[in-house]
Amino acid sequence: MTNFQVYKKTLSFSLIGFLVDLLVFVGFIAICALGFIIADKAFDKGLIGLALGFVVAVVFSILMNIFVSNVLKAGHIAMITRGVTEDALPENVLSEGKKAVKERFATITAFIFITRAIKNIFRQIGRIVTKVGTAVGGETGGNIASIINSAVQVLLGYLCDCCLGWVFYRKDKNAARATCEGAAIFFKHGKTLFKNIVRIFGLGLLSLAIIGGAFFGIGYLISSTMLKGAFDSLAGEIAEASLRNDLDLPQALMEPKTLMLIISGVAALFIWNIIHSVFVRPFILVGVMRNFTASGIKEMPTEAELNELDKKSPRFAKIHANAIE
Repeated sequence: MTNFQVYKKTLSFSLIGFLVDLLVFVGFIAICALGFIIADKAFDKGLIGLALGFVVAVVFSILMNIFVSNVLKAGHIAMITRGVTEDALPENVLSEGKKAVKERFATITAFIFITRAIKNIFRQIGRIVTKVGTAVGGETGGNIASIINSAVQVLLGYLCDCCLGWVFYRKDKNAARATCEGAAIFFKHGKTLFKNIVRIFGLGLLSLAIIGGAFFGIGYLISSTMLKGAFDSLAGEIAEASLRNDLDLPQALMEPKTLMLIISGVAALFIWNIIHSVFVRPFILVGVMRNFTASGIKEMPTEAELNELDKKSPRFAKIHANAIE
C-alpha cells in the first residue's frame, strides 16, 4: 500500500477523533453553564454552581480523553503500523483498531503506563538539547537551543507515536520491551530519522501557507466589510480603557485595521491547527512511521544496545527493568 492509501483508509479515526473533541468541548461548556444556572436559580449561588460545574466538567474531559480519545488515537496508530508493515489493511479498520488496542493492553492502566513511559523517554531527548545549547553558548546558546528544542519537540511528537506503533508491531514481545526497542531505534538511527524533519516541517509550512493563508484572507475580508463597524467600536473602547486606567497597551490594539489583522491571524492559526491535526498530520505520520519501522525491522535493537541506553537515561533504565521476558 502507498502512503496515501494507508492515510485514506485510516482517516476515519481522525474524523471521529475530531467529533469526540468537539463533543468534549461542547459538553465542558454545557456542564459549567448548567452548574451556574441550577445553583443560581435554586440557591442564588451562581458562582459556586459554576465552580462545581467546572470541576465536574474537568473530570468528564479527563475520562473522555482516557477512555475514548486515547483509544481512538492508539487504534489509529495500530492500523497505520499494520498498513506500512504488512501492506494491507482490513475492511473495518475501526473495529480492528479497537481490537488491537484491547489485545495489546489488557487494562487501561497498562496503556497509560506505556504511553507515559514513551513520552518521558523522548522528552529527555529534548531537555538534553537545551542543556547542551546553554552549556556551549550561555544565555544566547540557551535561547537558540530553546528554539531548536521547540522544533525537536514537534519531531518527538511523531517519534512518540512511532514508538507506540512499534509496540503494536512487536506483538510477540511485552509492551515494556517493545517500548525500549522503539526508543533504541531512534538513538540507533537518529540521523536517518531526523531526515523526516524535511517532511514534517515542509508539509507543515505548506499547509500553514495554504490553509492558514486562505482563512486569514477570508477572516480579514469579513472583518473589513461586514464587521468594520464592530472593530471601529472595539478599538475605540480599548483606547478609552487604556487611557482611563493608565494602561500601557500596544498601539496596534487601538487601530481598527491592525486589530483586524491580529484577530484574523489568530483565528486563521486556530482553524489551521484543527485542519492540520485532522487531515495533514496523519498523512505525515504515515510516512514517518514507514521510515521508523523500516529502520527497526532492517536492524533490530539488541540487548547490548538497550543496556548501553540504561547508562544514558535513568527513565529508560526504569522501563527496561520492567521488560523481563
